Amino acid sequence: MKAYFVEFPAKDQCVLSSEELPPLKPDQILIKSDYSLISAGTELANYHGLPNTGGGNGDFPMRIGYSTSGHVLEVGQDVQNFRPGDKVAVAWGGHRSHIISNESGTIRLADGIDPTRGCSSVITAKIPDGVDMRDACFVNVSSFPMLGVRKLELQMGESVMIAGLGLLGLLALQYARLSGACPVMVCDFSPERRALALKLGADAAFDPGDPDFYSKIKEWTDGRGPDGVVEVTGYLPALQQALEYVAFEGRISLLGCTRVSDQPIDFYQYVHRRGVKLIGAHTNARPVVESRPGEWTQRDDFRTFFRYLQTGRLQVAPLRTRLVSPQDCGAVYHEIGSVKNPPFGNVFDWTAF
Repeated sequence: MKAYFVEFPAKDQCVLSSEELPPLKPDQILIKSDYSLISAGTELANYHGLPNTGGGNGDFPMRIGYSTSGHVLEVGQDVQNFRPGDKVAVAWGGHRSHIISNESGTIRLADGIDPTRGCSSVITAKIPDGVDMRDACFVNVSSFPMLGVRKLELQMGESVMIAGLGLLGLLALQYARLSGACPVMVCDFSPERRALALKLGADAAFDPGDPDFYSKIKEWTDGRGPDGVVEVTGYLPALQQALEYVAFEGRISLLGCTRVSDQPIDFYQYVHRRGVKLIGAHTNARPVVESRPGEWTQRDDFRTFFRYLQTGRLQVAPLRTRLVSPQDCGAVYHEIGSVKNPPFGNVFDWTAF
């Protein structure tokens, strides 16, 4: 059987390629993808070959994509928990028409990561009844802002700022509300994204370029500044702003990947002297096997994601801005990598493959 997949053959290039699938092993599952979500931040960093990415290390060609929904086509003879026809979500499987996964998932640890930590490679989880497959493909990407909010360990009534309203930021604001934060503030240069954030439940939305930006934040927080900040942009100027408006002894969750260190930060003035906590919130910085307060495994976060979808507490459909054909992948990445405020909820539709 032939499988199709999206890959970057070189910097700023994207093509749809194909390969023959190997025979299924006894403990493996063959999955037919329905939809896969583009994670614009990471995938564009790879596309442009930025530092601190695979592409930044010259690792082309590169296969990308890690948040998929689909259904089981075939199972190996030793598989116990999956059957053909099961609807499944797949993490780390790539933008592919067909994915082969071990039933239990395999563990991949980055170099230098403690063996009790890391991220699972090709995690397969069943999708509950009643969940739209187009929403289900958000599951892995959604676990990133869920982790970023969890690491703040928000208490009911604490204030929070979500800095940056791409896909992760718009999910983070919803998770902050579900965690009991009040008020939930957001900031972004785009008026359209700020308007969407307000529809999704933000209490206040600010333009970080507004001359009154800092004073407006103070007004909403009784002069203190937010107790917690989820920094989603990955840009040091936005982090510098967060360090200036966060409350004394506040916490900043570094959800956005700051790949380029192009601006100095006065750590004595803004971190050490004010008792501010900077918290790394990369998805590798989570337990593999057992959840604990503030840090949950991906599998447990997947279960929470689906519960929120089933009960209507999480809105994903407004973030699905368009379905695109994998055959148009070159044009899609060129667009989202070159225009200001591109569509952020791009979902590959694999149903015709």
